[in-house]
Amino acid sequence: MSELFTLIVELEDKPGQLLKVLEPIARNGGNIVGIFHQRGKKTPLNRIPVEISFTADSKKAEKIIAELQKEVLVRRFGELRTAGVSLLLIGHIIHTDVSDTIQRVDNSDAECVELNVTMPERSEPSTAMITITAKSEQALQKALERVKEICKEKGIMVIEPINDEI
Repeated sequence: MSELFTLIVELEDKPGQLLKVLEPIARNGGNIVGIFHQRGKKTPLNRIPVEISFTADSKKAEKIIAELQKEVLVRRFGELRTAGVSLLLIGHIIHTDVSDTIQRVDNSDAECVELNVTMPERSEPSTAMITITAKSEQALQKALERVKEICKEKGIMVIEPINDEI
């Protein structure tokens, strides 16, 4: 029985990279349902995040992922996340322990999937764009409330949403 899977990979910005992901899915009987990428959006590794949804039975999906992990950076694989939002944070993000902030936001229903930080100088406030995805709009709203509480506690300004797409 086929299930719907979502996969997020990070690809280098050069010809043929998307084909490296699509071929193993097709070769192993996966049916691609959707592909989403924003070429202008880069990850901290200066790669392009690409989200691919496909259907396959679970054994074929495991084989697909095993093959992909040999060729590309697989950032996430699993159940479909349907809601997402990007926020701008302004303040001393690194000095107030960004790892703590992310860990407190992440749970089984929502998680931080991308973080891009700009630090002009050590004593100056930094800015960060953080992207959160969730299983549902309700889970996303709870995650947003957690972010606001944490940022209020740490003196970080939150501007939302930068966009409301994954």
